[in-house]
Amino acid sequence: MPRRPTGHTARRSAALAALTASALVATASPAPASPGGTPDPMNQAFARAAERYGVPRDLLAAVGYGETHLDGHSGRPSQAGGYGVMHLVSNPVNHSLEKAAQLTGETPAELRQDTGANILGGAAVLRSHADALGLGRDERADIDAWYPAVARYGGAEGAVAGLYADTVYTFLAQGLRTTVAGGERIAVTSRPVAPEKGPLASADDITQSPDYPSAQWVAAASANYAAGRSAPVDKVVVHVTQGSYAGAISWFQNPASEVSSHYVVRSSDGEITQMVRDKDTAYHARSANSSSLGIEHEGYVDDPSWFTDPMYRSSAALTAHLCDRYGIPKDRTHVIGHSEAPGNDHTDPGANWDWTSYMRLVAGEGAGGEADELSFDSYATQRTGSAGAQVKAVQRLLNGQGYEAGAEDGLFGTATRSAVQAFQTTRGLPADGTVGARTWTALLSAGTTPPLAQGGSGDAVKRLQRALTAALGSTTAADGTFGPATDTAVRGYQKARGLAVDGRVGPDTWAALQSGR
Repeated sequence: MPRRPTGHTARRSAALAALTASALVATASPAPASPGGTPDPMNQAFARAAERYGVPRDLLAAVGYGETHLDGHSGRPSQAGGYGVMHLVSNPVNHSLEKAAQLTGETPAELRQDTGANILGGAAVLRSHADALGLGRDERADIDAWYPAVARYGGAEGAVAGLYADTVYTFLAQGLRTTVAGGERIAVTSRPVAPEKGPLASADDITQSPDYPSAQWVAAASANYAAGRSAPVDKVVVHVTQGSYAGAISWFQNPASEVSSHYVVRSSDGEITQMVRDKDTAYHARSANSSSLGIEHEGYVDDPSWFTDPMYRSSAALTAHLCDRYGIPKDRTHVIGHSEAPGNDHTDPGANWDWTSYMRLVAGEGAGGEADELSFDSYATQRTGSAGAQVKAVQRLLNGQGYEAGAEDGLFGTATRSAVQAFQTTRGLPADGTVGARTWTALLSAGTTPPLAQGGSGDAVKRLQRALTAALGSTTAADGTFGPATDTAVRGYQKARGLAVDGRVGPDTWAALQSGR
């Protein structure tokens, strides 16, 4: 979480003072527990809200997951003044909390602290955006038509609104399965998505970062940083946003916030957005502002689910780059948490941040984490009675995409077969419950569809490489680097499937892979 510089407090607006007052009211008493004995209260709340306001249930759950991982944080506000699992916001530029109160008849206090009311409020606000956009009944039944309404829900504009909606549709494409407080399981099944972006399609063309080529550039408001520096750069400060990726970017674009950071890292895939030039002073760590570079990480201090392997790896690569560029030693004296910066009272990144693994990655030593259990030199047909590592991979893929395959025990039983059939039905494949080449290809490629070409890298490339191995029956090394061998495999796949042979993985190639062609 960033902090404005010492002495900058005097310029706070009256609106922000009101926001602080409302936050104090919200944190005075914790959120009550769900009604005693009610089974699956959050699932029921999503179902009720979806029915009442005509919002697709999975879309509603994906919005909530993207905002908070479905954690209401006991009614405490996010950095941007958002409350509850649906992150209903009350700040000088976003009043979705007040709008939800008007639409539902619930009080702001109920919307802040009661999960059922909060989900109802989120559905009401989403529906109001759909109505304002003129979405009719048939359009509302099409989850892809909701993209502009989702973009408005995030409270941002332009490219940042697109980033927000893209994150939601990522969860719809990849599916999700999570366990919330009380042990209740929430699932969203994966599906092919082709959101109707309309004018927001131009937001895909975001400028590349001027200082770190792997990042994109979205400028913070000029009031939220100072041009130039008064001291040499000698440290990197690690922060946690206490909110979503797009929400943090939008907040740093808001002149009323008077805070910023140089970089923001997304949890799900490690995407990075730069917002303040390295040569300038971001307002993120009080007395350390002038001598440091700040990196914000999407998530909440008390929830380790946000701190993913892609986030750690992407952030560590950025930190290593900054250390090399500015001669900063790669040690814990110079790569510090916000809580360790002199004169700060924040706790981020907190006890859930894995400093040991992170610093190994910064030093280039590797994480020593969980082995890749999805990549094989070939993918054999799996069916009822099969057993072993590839069955476990099938179960992991299905469960991760919201299909209930049961325990990931490597035994292909009834639950796994049913989940395979459900996935096959969704993808338009013969629902025979057997995982052959086509189903493997669709399973391994499921998720987001970013444009890829030679020179690219990351988890999407690794997902592509696995899918090509299954589709072609010959090994494409799943190393996450789009090199000449991957280019050759892509061209071979495109030629065999009657696609344009250009070595680039765009919408047509992704669509073919995700349909199991």
